[in-house]
Amino acid sequence: MSQAITAPAATDAPAFSQQCVNLADNRLGSQIIAVSDDFFAKAERMLNHLPALFYPDKYDDNGKWMDGWESRRRRDAGHDWCIVKLGVAGKVKGLQLDTSFFTGNFAPAASVEACYCEQDTPPSNTQWHSILSASALSADNHHFFAVDTEQPISHLKINIFPDGGIARLRVFGHPIPQHSSEQSIDLVALKNGGRVIGYNDAHYGTPSNLLAPGKGVNMGDGWETRRRREPGNDWCIIALGQAGEVDKIEVATTHFKGNFPDKLSIQAANIQDPNDLSLISQSMFWQELLPAKSLSADNDHHFNELNSLGTITHMRVNIYPDGGISRLRLWGKSA
Repeated sequence: MSQAITAPAATDAPAFSQQCVNLADNRLGSQIIAVSDDFFAKAERMLNHLPALFYPDKYDDNGKWMDGWESRRRRDAGHDWCIVKLGVAGKVKGLQLDTSFFTGNFAPAASVEACYCEQDTPPSNTQWHSILSASALSADNHHFFAVDTEQPISHLKINIFPDGGIARLRVFGHPIPQHSSEQSIDLVALKNGGRVIGYNDAHYGTPSNLLAPGKGVNMGDGWETRRRREPGNDWCIIALGQAGEVDKIEVATTHFKGNFPDKLSIQAANIQDPNDLSLISQSMFWQELLPAKSLSADNDHHFNELNSLGTITHMRVNIYPDGGISRLRLWGKSA
């Protein structure tokens, strides 16, 4: 089989795609509840957090293998649809309907309806409301749509007209807290709204992997920088999903053996009126929450002795001089 081609990133992604969490990320537990038809490609693939892949010569029993959701060609007046349960309920600010690699088989148009219910499957009498009216899609393209609603959303119904394929669905929003203020939570977890603001290098893996649930599945499921050949160190900046006081920090170097950082430190601050663009330069002068600590290969590290900084909203992770880590957890109570 030929080598996979990876879909390029969007060059015109709007601000909400950077300032929000993808609530439909499969790592958060998002799932397809029902689908009218996915003959050519299973709808579950549409929720993959990774960019779509294309194998030029890959086929299965039903035809060309596609990395996304694809229905068969309709021969009636209807349209296809699927219902998605978001991994975490939230307030949605924007959508991405990505048709990467779908050329002669993309869905020409799509609309999106939403609801909130606590059951996995919305009952038959559920009142759905539109968050995206029928909108044109094009072949092999990224499509972003701003959403104007303050209603909490747990499920989406994606309608495609009349049939065809979508490579990826991304639902950008702010998770609704599912915990009390007295409960200790991971303040930077994706499911709690944590997000990466900036980093100096991510040659082998993106820092957003640090905030994903569970353990890293392999060395690619983490943040790894190139080998540094000049003075200095690598870093990334993360906005906490919930402002709070940190009691404990966990750093995992799972799968990183000959390439883990020698040391790690964390700076932090309480930023009341954040501007993502200015935070990078500001972060160099933030106070230390965790002084530089040695790391070891393929291991879980627990740090309980932290400097008392009170409530924080942002953190800067410094690794010395380079290398890779798998997961990062900041345990504490939200403010």
